[in-house]
Amino acid sequence: MTTSPGFDLERLVATNASAAFNRLVGLEVVSAGAGEVELRLPWRDDLTQYAGHLHAGMIAALLDTACGFAAASIVGSVTASHFSMNCLRPAVGRCFIAKGVTLRMGRRQIFARAELFAENEQGEAALVATGETVLIPLAA
Repeated sequence: MTTSPGFDLERLVATNASAAFNRLVGLEVVSAGAGEVELRLPWRDDLTQYAGHLHAGMIAALLDTACGFAAASIVGSVTASHFSMNCLRPAVGRCFIAKGVTLRMGRRQIFARAELFAENEQGEAALVATGETVLIPLAA
């Protein structure tokens, strides 16, 4: 019997906890598996930009991490080689949900995409940004 080299939810939670930046901002892994992941970040005033919206750097971090963790759920350790994002509206809400999905697996590159939603006080979610990451699997 062979085992998957991918990280299960428990391993991704541990990986997330081992990243000082993720701990600093309070990023949580909600679910993961089979090339998909969901992350959550509660609202924090200290992560905003001058107009009171979530800073674009935080948006990028959420999207890129969702892409990386989605890919890691299949192949294990990865690193990004290219990242892009599109901000669609101001990111304001009680929390943010990043959903990552693995799009295509090659031998040397993995393509993943993520969407970031802002959730309001009523629990309604609005899409605020999208991102794509090209990842490279790391040798074990």
